[in-house]
Amino acid sequence: MLLFLVPLVLGFAFGVASAFTTAFSRRWGERRGQQITFVLRNVLAIPLWVFGLGLAVRTRSPALFGFAPVTELLGWLLLALGSVIQVLALFALRRRALMPSTRDTLVQHGLYAHIRHPIYAALLLEFAGLVLLRPTQAAALACAIGVGWVLIQARLEELDLLQRLPAYREYMKRVPRFLPRIWARRRT
Repeated sequence: MLLFLVPLVLGFAFGVASAFTTAFSRRWGERRGQQITFVLRNVLAIPLWVFGLGLAVRTRSPALFGFAPVTELLGWLLLALGSVIQVLALFALRRRALMPSTRDTLVQHGLYAHIRHPIYAALLLEFAGLVLLRPTQAAALACAIGVGWVLIQARLEELDLLQRLPAYREYMKRVPRFLPRIWARRRT
């Protein structure tokens, strides 16, 4: 029943390892550091955790709550919103998302003007949407592990970005991590 945990956790572990672009580049050179990050994230991490999440959703397990059309609608809306946010964020990052490097520049426009981690914020929405669409213990466990991974991954990437991008420290002070500020602070 819990076989989905193997690819899920392995994928998340490779994802965590991919957050060390600066360390890889210092040890093995810029190009090799990019390649290692690319393989860890895009070849190993993402396919494995997506596969594990898919297995979790398909695993038969007790339901957490009953089916209701409103929860299904909300689940699809969260998945759609998360997907749109991810696409917009990836367009803003361009190549930086695929192969981060120590020569990257800081992206502060589009969604990145409002939150530091729109891709991870989108994943949080999508995890919630999946639980609403497939409210089983297995899906909820996989999504809960995913939420934990997002929190750890975002923090580790920030540690790496602080080393790669000198302007990131000031950016962190101005821009919230996952949720945009609804009310702007008044400047005096």
